[in-house]
Amino acid sequence: MYLYIAGLVVLFYVYRWFRELGRVSNKSEKFVYITGCDTGFGNLLARHLDTKGFRVIAGCYSEKGEDELKKICSDRLITLHLDVTDNENVKKAAETIKSLVGQKGLWAVVNNAGIAFPTAPNDWLEIEDFTPMINVNLIGVIAVTLSVLPLIKKAKGRVVNVASVFGRISTLGGAYCITKYGVEAFNDALRRQMAPFGVKVLCIEPGFFKTIVTDFNIVESTLHRLWNKLPQEVKDEYGSDYVDKTKLTAKELLEKLADGDLMKVVSCMEHAVAAVHPRTRYSPGWDAKFFWLPLSYMPTFISDALLLKKAVQPKASIL
Repeated sequence: MYLYIAGLVVLFYVYRWFRELGRVSNKSEKFVYITGCDTGFGNLLARHLDTKGFRVIAGCYSEKGEDELKKICSDRLITLHLDVTDNENVKKAAETIKSLVGQKGLWAVVNNAGIAFPTAPNDWLEIEDFTPMINVNLIGVIAVTLSVLPLIKKAKGRVVNVASVFGRISTLGGAYCITKYGVEAFNDALRRQMAPFGVKVLCIEPGFFKTIVTDFNIVESTLHRLWNKLPQEVKDEYGSDYVDKTKLTAKELLEKLADGDLMKVVSCMEHAVAAVHPRTRYSPGWDAKFFWLPLSYMPTFISDALLLKKAVQPKASIL
């Protein structure tokens, strides 16, 4: 019986592997719009898709980002200044893209732009600490998608949303998990609504990777900045050694889990854009596959117990 089940599992994965090998044709005629191309996954994806022959439209926040991409990519790649929080800028970029793609439409948009700080206990934060991240990570994703959705529908193309495994389980204070849950919800609704039009909506849910999002120096400086602003009453609740303990725990976690091979994520993005039969969801990173996602499916009392056991406790803790 067990051998029969194991055989079925192996057959399923062999079938899926074979089915996912096919890639779309006429790449030189397919435009792909990517946000957040200054650094990290977006930058690598723009370069990777350019080498694959796609017509890449790279949205960059800075002139430096645009210049560096132009230097190392082919003449096919086009850069645009893009601030996803500026609705007029988003609309202007969409108009430029419309003039570039013509009647063929836009093959894919990859919503990659995102920020991760400030991240801290929620009672350390004010509403102003939540707003910028929500504007970039969630409102920006929606704004960019809506601005080019008619062009995607015309091409019967793809929308690729970069969420996070922390859109499945919330472990961090601040807006990061909130925004990634929001991206997941937007992604799910849009996927079902666009299916009748032949548009595929895919989601990338990475675990920990070594990018600016997991830069320990930024984690450290953010903790100190927020701690210094706290009322003495809150500092007393957490204890004078809380920041040092949190820094140590964060450093150990990042050293153990943060994967330096960013191409694991970029390969998933490329597959979502280029495969004839893309997956609905991609979860790059061993930590995502074997810890965070399984944890998200566990009963709440189990996931709470596991996460609280590893968390740094405030001085006033009753646990």
